[in-house]
Amino acid sequence: MAKLNQDTQASKQLEIELPDKKYFTIGEVAELCQLKSHVLRYWEQVFPQLEPSKRRGRRYYQRVDVELVLEIKTLLHDQGFTIPGAKSRLAKKGTDLTDATLNSDQKSSLELLQSMQQELREFRQYIVNRF
Repeated sequence: MAKLNQDTQASKQLEIELPDKKYFTIGEVAELCQLKSHVLRYWEQVFPQLEPSKRRGRRYYQRVDVELVLEIKTLLHDQGFTIPGAKSRLAKKGTDLTDATLNSDQKSSLELLQSMQQELREFRQYIVNRF
């Protein structure tokens, strides 16, 4: 399910193999991330970036939400951040594309690189599953 990978900055990051579906229930996310569902509900209150869609009183997480949960877990459990520290780290990360020092060409290039990176991850996952 979850495996540990090293990224280019040599920091720990969890990469999970998610089933090929668009939405995940809170129970599925809890199992994938090895957390309890009450922890996920608490993190929704504490971290404004974590907003699963809610329909008919049920939470539905998308892949981006699951990746964010894993990032929060890494910050809190593995790297020893406090909740306020993790919130500030995530807030900084979220403002990278809106940084005033980047001109429109740089922002466009950065978005393209991030898109390519995601496509490469998906292709890698396809290869791993295929062979």
